[in-house]
Amino acid sequence: MPWQPSLLRRVDAAGQPAVSLGHALVDDYLAFVAARGRPNTLLAAAYDLKVFFMVVRKEPTEVVTADVFAFITAQRAPRRGSRVVRLEDGEAGLSARTIKRRLSSVSGLFGYLITRDDVALDRNPVPSGLAGRRRGTRGAPLLRTPRTLPRVLGPDEVDAVLGVLNTHRDRAMVLAMLLGGLRRCEVLALRLPDLRPGERRVFITEGKGGHQRLVPVSARFFAAVGEYLDRERPAADHDRLFVVLRGPTRGRPLTAAGLDEIVAGARKRAGLPKLTCHQLRHTCLTRLREAGMALEAVQAQAGHRSIESTRIYLHLANAWLVEQYLSASAAIDADLAEPGSIAAEGES
Repeated sequence: MPWQPSLLRRVDAAGQPAVSLGHALVDDYLAFVAARGRPNTLLAAAYDLKVFFMVVRKEPTEVVTADVFAFITAQRAPRRGSRVVRLEDGEAGLSARTIKRRLSSVSGLFGYLITRDDVALDRNPVPSGLAGRRRGTRGAPLLRTPRTLPRVLGPDEVDAVLGVLNTHRDRAMVLAMLLGGLRRCEVLALRLPDLRPGERRVFITEGKGGHQRLVPVSARFFAAVGEYLDRERPAADHDRLFVVLRGPTRGRPLTAAGLDEIVAGARKRAGLPKLTCHQLRHTCLTRLREAGMALEAVQAQAGHRSIESTRIYLHLANAWLVEQYLSASAAIDADLAEPGSIAAEGES
């Protein structure tokens, strides 16, 4: 009988989150992920593997590349009874980004199993891409993901969001993303010692991939934090900055679900079609680039490991693009207007 994955969440003896799917090899890999990644990374990997093995009903050591292609086909198929088509690529089913992430989780599992000496597996069944015409060369990517630009908030929308926030805590969290470009997880991970108001900087101890950085944030953020600490934050036995203000969990660290609920409520009250934590971060980084901040500085502020991740803000910064175009086109026009040019000959 094929293995039936079942996702079980728990807390280990050290108080750290742990998950299992009921298979020794897969659970060993999840323990490996837990030791080197964030809890959200662990949960995403576990869910991705659960989905994969619910479609590919085989033991991990029996999976072949044909099974991976069958999984891709199943993921791209529209859900039964659904006629929804995405505007960005005109496709039904799951987005290419979601499928690509799931394949990355699956590939990580098999890469781990290959490294072990006690598993009979000699190659990763998840191909890195389609083969090229010449043997040994890489051709097209396995999945082509459309590059779409994230939508940023306009000044009026920013004012609307800030105007409907109910507490100084909520305002401080939104300003951390809107003025500092912090990720949601980085906002929630802030501790009291991480604040450096005299320097107008915050220390990010739990950045993406476990990386740390020290970034400047506007004085408006620190003013909101000061009001929150003076008027709202209850006494707590921990040093997390942002905590629950009311209810049975009062004083406990605020969760990602709690922050999402706050942002969703602000979106409804402000009358916006969409508002997410990541959109607030994108808005900050786009405005910094539009104001002339060097791309390398934006990269450091954002905590991107690769400058390629930051280049998207070249496209989002409309004022910068227009300025560059007008400058270049003026030089071209000047060259064409010189004596002997085609334009000059046409005018004579």
